[in-house]
Amino acid sequence: MKAQGTVFKYGDNVDTDVIIPARYLNSSDPAELATHCMEDIDKDFVKNVKKGDIIVANKNFGCGSSREHAPLAIKAAGVSCVIAETFARIFYRNAINIGLPIIECPEAAKAIENGDQVEVDFDSGIIYDRTKGTQYKGQAFPEFMQKIIRAEGLVNYINSQYQK
Repeated sequence: MKAQGTVFKYGDNVDTDVIIPARYLNSSDPAELATHCMEDIDKDFVKNVKKGDIIVANKNFGCGSSREHAPLAIKAAGVSCVIAETFARIFYRNAINIGLPIIECPEAAKAIENGDQVEVDFDSGIIYDRTKGTQYKGQAFPEFMQKIIRAEGLVNYINSQYQK
């Protein structure tokens, strides 16, 4: 599995309330959530993001409340992967649960810049910055996590196991 796209770069402590502001939590419709994704930190994000693009951030991405709406909004906006130095643990788990690929790699998070073209190979954990011609070694996804992501989330994966 691979992800490839243009980078949207953010700093430390991007919390769930700037990923999807609380005033929009009355909806659980992914398409509706996507229209407000990142608007309090980057008002042009939803206008500029394209399917396959990648978010790169520094430390503690997804901190704050445990709302599953945050990774859901990111995924529904078309983001194919989030790379960060570190993730808030509950965000990490929620992202996997809904099938949003995320990868921790401090070196990549520090070096990759806004607008860079990046490719991520989930099998090897290699992150290629095509703009700069550099590569970084992130944590490869275990096979079971890749199955969850391919199934578009944990619930779909579990349901597919019972339909065999």
